[in-house]
Amino acid sequence: MNTDMTTGTKRKVLKVHPHDNVVVALTDLKKGDSVQENGQVYTVVEDIPAKHKFTETALNTGDAITMYGVLVGRAKETLPAGAKIAVSNVKHAASDFQLAPARRTSWHIPDISKWQQRTFMGYHRADGSVGTGNYWLVIPMVFCENRNVEVLRETLVEELGYGRPKKYAAFARKLAAQYKQGADANSILETVYTEDDGAAQQPRLFENVDGIKFLTHEGGCGGIRQDAQTLCGLLAGYITHANVAGATVLSLGCQNAQISMLEEEIKKRSPQFSKPLYILDQQQTGTEQALITAAVKQTMAGLIEANKITRQPAPLSKLCIGLECGGSDGFSGISANPAIGYTSDLLVALGGSVILSEFPELCGVEQELSDRCADEKDALRFIDLMRTYQRRAEEAGSGFDMNPSPGNIKDGLITDAIKSAGAAKKGGTSPVAAVLDYPEKVSKPGLNLLCTPGNDVESTTAEVGSGATIVLFTTGLGTPTGNPVTPVIKLSSNTKLYERMPDIIDINTGTIIDGEESIQEAGERILNYVIDVASGTTKARSVINGQDDFIPWKRGVSL
Repeated sequence: MNTDMTTGTKRKVLKVHPHDNVVVALTDLKKGDSVQENGQVYTVVEDIPAKHKFTETALNTGDAITMYGVLVGRAKETLPAGAKIAVSNVKHAASDFQLAPARRTSWHIPDISKWQQRTFMGYHRADGSVGTGNYWLVIPMVFCENRNVEVLRETLVEELGYGRPKKYAAFARKLAAQYKQGADANSILETVYTEDDGAAQQPRLFENVDGIKFLTHEGGCGGIRQDAQTLCGLLAGYITHANVAGATVLSLGCQNAQISMLEEEIKKRSPQFSKPLYILDQQQTGTEQALITAAVKQTMAGLIEANKITRQPAPLSKLCIGLECGGSDGFSGISANPAIGYTSDLLVALGGSVILSEFPELCGVEQELSDRCADEKDALRFIDLMRTYQRRAEEAGSGFDMNPSPGNIKDGLITDAIKSAGAAKKGGTSPVAAVLDYPEKVSKPGLNLLCTPGNDVESTTAEVGSGATIVLFTTGLGTPTGNPVTPVIKLSSNTKLYERMPDIIDINTGTIIDGEESIQEAGERILNYVIDVASGTTKARSVINGQDDFIPWKRGVSL
């Protein structure tokens, strides 16, 4: 907790690691303020906004700046004690890394006694996996089929009861009516929006099917053949996903991403694949009418089968959780990220799987993560993937040092290494069970490292393609990112964000900053929430909002 137990007062600053030489401001500090932390008194020599860091001692040009116990930058100039670190006086720096002579896989296994007998209500699949949802997919093999997929969306969604309330359409009708009655622009601008669900939703025809999802994309042809293979691997990951009951696939016929390639990728992931899968080739079928009517009939047949599946109890070891962050701030690495890191440790101890991705945001902690790999081959693979990714970024005129966004920097994450060291906390402390390259599928319980960009949607899309049945997504600034088939649970790093965006954020971990809760208590609370979402008794905000983001990574340089 961030409460001083000797005085009962809320902490104003935090030194994250004993070896750090910067201190985090937990609240706004004014020039000349003196604050105490663990018996040490610090006096700041300039205003320090909350979430930003100041120097513990004076630094000379080139001196190392350490946070989370690792190198995160170097001073560009001489800095006095109590000075704010910023992009103007600090440059990105991170320690080199190499294969260690011995693995460091020992860890403190958390107490899981209260969860060992817990179950969630999930959808059991023939391959032994258990889903937290039951969706039907409609997928184009190539961007040329996106329009036909949209026709299917228009045809099926509303008629089968999967449409969403059109409350903003009702507001637009209200404004249109005012205009017809003579209202001018000023009157329109002054009109107050009120909640209105508009027309009543049609009830679902298939009550056990959570939705029909349409995964349009811009790939499948052009580019290089490896792009097509990678896309087929990602689409196969979604078709074989535990949250998916079956799929309708539209192919033009002549594209690089051939149906045989998709079938090959499906077999890699599920050798005994038995879900309903309907594939239509437009160039073989002929007219649009023939294609669409066949797709509608086959999809209806598949939905009838999918509706026969009901939720049944499953052990927590069947959960696979993706760990994601986006719109991060200076509190993310000391509240939300370590909180889901503890949740990660709990799930690993229970025999479940977790996925840590966003490789550009692991810059500076490569040595720790490679040392934690249970298998030396995985350690070598992780090192190679990180070095290759960084080299390609540099060849493109960029680098991991250019990863932090303007929003990150404004809220205290001024170097990639600072951002990365905090982001890595999402992975907890357990050993690394496997290292995967995009778009490989998780096959081992435990902590899996998956090579993806730092881009929120590309990374979330990849984690789900690799098997994540729930995604825990931390944010300090707020982002609406979701996924078509997997609930994305949003966690705020600070209470102000939770209060400002209650329609997007599910869980507040600002309680840690406020001194109301420990990291362990928050992590346990998060796991209980995950169980409720996995069972369908609670809906994540991303699901309620219909946030179906899907962006395949085209294996270029994306930070």
